[in-house]
Amino acid sequence: MNRVKDKVCIVTGAANGMGREDALLLAEQGARVVITDINEEAGQKLADEMGAQALFIHHDVASEEGWKNVIDKTLSTFGRLDVLVNNAGILELASIEDTDLALFQKMSRVNSDSIFLGCKYAIEAMKASGGGSIINMSSIAAIAGQSYTCAYSASKGAVAAMTRSVALHCKEKGYGIRCNSVHPDGVDTPMTQKYTGGALSEEVMNDPNNRICHPREIANLVLFLASDESRFINGAELKVDNAQSISGG
Repeated sequence: MNRVKDKVCIVTGAANGMGREDALLLAEQGARVVITDINEEAGQKLADEMGAQALFIHHDVASEEGWKNVIDKTLSTFGRLDVLVNNAGILELASIEDTDLALFQKMSRVNSDSIFLGCKYAIEAMKASGGGSIINMSSIAAIAGQSYTCAYSASKGAVAAMTRSVALHCKEKGYGIRCNSVHPDGVDTPMTQKYTGGALSEEVMNDPNNRICHPREIANLVLFLASDESRFINGAELKVDNAQSISGG
C-alpha cells in the first residue's frame, strides 16, 4: 500500500476505460489525482466518488491553452506535479487507402500532439518539484505492423519516438524526470468494444491465447512507473501484448 503516497498525478482521458482504472489505482495507493477529460459528467462523477484527493478538470488534450490551465490548476490545488499519465487517445480503423488527410490529422492531433503538449508543460512543473515520471500511452501498433490502423499506428509511433527524446533530454539536463511509453495490444474498454461487439466474456479474457487484457492490468504497470520502484527505468518501451508482437499472428 501507499506506493505513490502523496504524489500528485495528472491522468488524461480518465473519465472511463484505462484512464479511469489508472486514476482509481493511483488514488488507492495514496496519490492525489487530477482527472482530465472532455466527458465532464463522467469525469466529475469519478472525482466526486474519489473525494478530496481528486480534482476533475475539463480538458481538450490537443489545446495548448487547455494544458496551461490543467497545469496551473494542479499546482494551485495540490502545490506540485509528480506524475503525468498521457492516456487520452482515440482509435479509428482504416488502411492507408481508406485514410484521408482529415482523419490522419485528427488522429495525430489527439494521439500525438497532445503528448507533445503534455510533456512540454509537465516538464516545466516537474522541474520545480524536483523530478517526476511521465508515462505516455502508445500502442503495440507503434511496434508491430497493422494494415488496418494506418493513422493510429503513425500517431502512436510518434509517441514512442517522442518518449525516447524526452527521456534523453531530461537525463542530460539532470532534471530527475523519467519518461516511458506503454504499448498495449487490445484492452477491453469502451473504445475497443465498439469493434469487438461489447465487453468480452471472462472465458475469452481468461484464454491464455487472448491478446486483449483488462484495463486494471495496464493500470498496474502505470502504478509501477509512477512509483519510485521504477526510478531506473527511463526511455523504455513496455509492451503489454501477451507476446502478440513476436508471435507472427
